[in-house]
Formats: sequence, structure tokens, C-alpha cells
Amino acid sequence: MGRHFPSIMNKPKIILAGGSGFLGRSLAEMLPVHGYDVIILTRSPGPQKNEAVKEIYWDGRSPGDWVSCLDGAEAVVNLTGKNVSCRYTPENRREINESRTDSVHALADAIGRCKRPPKAWIQTGSLAIYGDTGERWCDEEAPAGKGFPVETCLLWEREFNAASLPSTRRVLLRIGFALGTTGGALTLLRMLTGWFLGGVMGSGRQYISWIHIADLNRMFLNAIEHDDLSGVFNATGPNPVTNAKFMRELRRALGRPWSPRVPVWAAHAGCWLLRTEACLALTGRRCTPKRFIEAGFDFQFPGLRPALDDLLHSKPNRRKQ
Repeated sequence: MGRHFPSIMNKPKIILAGGSGFLGRSLAEMLPVHGYDVIILTRSPGPQKNEAVKEIYWDGRSPGDWVSCLDGAEAVVNLTGKNVSCRYTPENRREINESRTDSVHALADAIGRCKRPPKAWIQTGSLAIYGDTGERWCDEEAPAGKGFPVETCLLWEREFNAASLPSTRRVLLRIGFALGTTGGALTLLRMLTGWFLGGVMGSGRQYISWIHIADLNRMFLNAIEHDDLSGVFNATGPNPVTNAKFMRELRRALGRPWSPRVPVWAAHAGCWLLRTEACLALTGRRCTPKRFIEAGFDFQFPGLRPALDDLLHSKPNRRKQ
């Protein structure tokens, strides 16, 4: 590939593809605490602020000079994908799908070129693959649902499963509603609730399969370090709640005892103004992290109330890594 990047790494290295977003930034902050150096593959690399974290350019579509960075890595974690919180125009649908499948294809190509392939490839997916499930519980063996988000997930996972990389262990994490204060949907819901707009959405019966960002980071770490983990895992907390309960707990945590219910028509209107899709708020799924539980994963925040209190009232440096 021509150019070779000098190594900054004296420790085992983790490659975070698309690691400049909400989940990637949180993971890049946590991994050095556990003895890893991190290389972030991003379209917009910035100056190096941490000696354990380096950013390198990639386009998310094709192999480039970054390929040499994968050689000898402990793991590659692929977090790449256009944010689904947008209007589902034909152009946005195409970008949502291609940003996911193209990045998987590029990484598979790059890993195949390595003399010392990464030991593990951790690929993100989404619980959206199950569709709108109502009251039904979904473990990793539940069938796929219907709709555009499901189609995206199926394309995503098929590309990942199609890669032939016998020397690299592969794990796919279907991620739920990640709760953090530096990004993700909680930041928007916190703002709306502060404006007394944090009411029940629609019927309020749709389930939210949520997880505290600290527990999600530990799931990534488990997937990287445990050689016996492979295949598909639901990366979510053990106690999903309905939208009605979630918003009630969020109002309590923010000192907003009441907000008006948001009927379906108003949800559609509000999401149109926010340039996103109402289905993201009006549909839900009730998922269980069955395989992580069977593997002995210990949740630091299994309950919603303690999770929200930690995120909204604790000092960040006091949280467990």
C-alpha cells in the first residue's frame, strides 16, 4: 500500500474503525485504562491528544495506507455507519446501507492482507434487526422483523458473515439503546425533558432495550479479551422497560414531575421538524442479552433508575471503568 505508519504502540493495540463517534470516543477513553493502545480510523483525524490514542485517515470504503496498522493487532472494532437518526430519503437510505456494508468489506479485505491478522474482529450491529416486537422477548435466536431498519441490519450482517478469515475470531454485537451523556439519544431526551417535553411517546407501550455506556464498554472488552466468545450477542441490559416507564424515570431524575403525552400525530410532526423518523421513537423491542448472561457477564447497572442517577448526577471520574 506504499506508505507505512511508524508504530506508536508499546502495548497491545486495538483498531477502532469509525471510532470518532459517541460509542467510539467512550471506548477509546476506556481501553487505555485496561492496558491497550488505540488507533482510530476516521474520515477526520485530529491532532494526537493522548499518547495511547492515535487517529489515522480512512474513507470507510476501501483499503488504503491504514491497512498496515491492522497487522498484529489484538482486535479490530468496527463502529462505522451513518447515523440512522435522519429522514429516510432514498439518498439517506443508500448512505445508511453503504456506510455499513462498505466498511465491513474494506476491513475484510484489509485483514485478509495481513501477515499477522488481528486476533479478533468485533463488529457492531443493531437490535433493530428484530423489528417492532411488542411484548415478545427476543434473544439472539429470535427471527428478523420487517421494515427498512431490518433490511439494513440484514445487509450489514450478511456482509460480515460472508468474510472468510479463518485466523480471526469474529463477534457481532447487536447494540441496544446506549445511555451516555456525551452523545446518543439520551442527550436529546434530556434536553426535551428539561423543556417539559419529556412525555410518553404514542401509546408508551413500546419497549426500550437500554444499556449504560459503561456496561456496553465492558461488553466490548469481554468480546476482545475472551477467546471463547464468538458469533452474535445482544449488547443490551437485562431489564428493558416501556417508553412510559423510561420517560417517567427520566423525568424523576431531572426533577420534571410531569410532561404532556405526545400523541402519534405530534410525534410524527416533531420528528419531521427534527429531521428524523418517528419510527425510531414509536417502535420498540424487548431484548435480552441471553448469551452474555450465560457467559457470566456482571452488569454494573442492571436497573434503569441507578443507571440514570449515575449518568445524570455522578461525577464522570467516579464511574467504574
